[in-house]
Amino acid sequence: MLNIRFREKTNTWPAFVDLFSNLVIILIFLLIVFVFLWITTTVFNKDTGAQTVAELKRANAEQSEKIMQMTADEEEAKRLLILARAELENLEKNNAQLSNSLQEVNVSVDELITEYENKVAELQNQGVDLQAQVAELTQQLNQANLDKQRTAELEQERRNLQSQMEQQRASLAEQLTKLQAALDAAEEKAHEKDIQYVEMSTRLNKALADKVAELNSVAQYQSEFYKAIKNALGGDSYIQPDGDRFIVSSDILFSSGSYTLSPEGKNQIRLIANVIKNLENQIPTNIDWIIRVDGHTDKHKVVPGTKDYKDNMELSLLRANAVANALAENGVSKRRLVPSGFGDLHPVELGTDAASLQQNRRIELQLTNR
Repeated sequence: MLNIRFREKTNTWPAFVDLFSNLVIILIFLLIVFVFLWITTTVFNKDTGAQTVAELKRANAEQSEKIMQMTADEEEAKRLLILARAELENLEKNNAQLSNSLQEVNVSVDELITEYENKVAELQNQGVDLQAQVAELTQQLNQANLDKQRTAELEQERRNLQSQMEQQRASLAEQLTKLQAALDAAEEKAHEKDIQYVEMSTRLNKALADKVAELNSVAQYQSEFYKAIKNALGGDSYIQPDGDRFIVSSDILFSSGSYTLSPEGKNQIRLIANVIKNLENQIPTNIDWIIRVDGHTDKHKVVPGTKDYKDNMELSLLRANAVANALAENGVSKRRLVPSGFGDLHPVELGTDAASLQQNRRIELQLTNR
């Protein structure tokens, strides 16, 4: 902010004028004393008295002129000093007026500076707003360029897709033509297959009828088979019929965890083999029958470290194979024997007591057709 200040000074002109006047008076006094002394020493000299008097008169005249000139000069100096004092007073008055004017100007300048600063701040704010608008317009322009570029890309993609669609349409038309030809051929084959289906249905119905008749024929011998086995084995509680199968407890055939037949087990299998051999002579040769030998265990896990088998499934299959092999050794045809193992998947009792577990450890013999 512009700030003009004037430092007030003390007016020294009147003192200077007085000092100058006093100096002039002292100078005149000293000059008079000098002249007086010189005259005193010179006038009383007889030889040079007249000459000295003349010279004194001349000097006095010159001094008088000088004094008059000096007086005139003093008066002129006083007049000039008075004029200078008046001029100084005028200057002081003008200086006071100028100071007031400068103070007013200073106030005006302060107001102008404040107004200027406010205007600058307003212009800066407008500049910030304009910069924001420019940035926004630039962003919009960039977005417009991107949109334009994206539009061009989308147009190119549309053209590519249209070209692909035309190619696919042509390919589909070609495929439809081929499919129509294949459909016509399929319809012709279907007609032929309908004829074959009728023939196959007739054959299947006949085969089913023959199978039912065969099953009925096998069923005729099932009851005799189970009855004969029961008679051969006696009324032991370890051996009992169950519907269409005959159940032999594993506990009389094998020791715990073993798949090797015990002596008692071998004796029981020999008796069963004799019944099966007699049955072979009774069932007509046109009936394709078999004896299923199914092995089952309880749900106790196999003892870790067992080398011969890793789980109950393998143990049940090994026991079924052991029974089938024993039947074959006692004269039963191997082609009539089908061994299989089910492990603990099909228990007959869900309990965990010893009696329930004992019933689940079993060998099932079932007379059926292939």
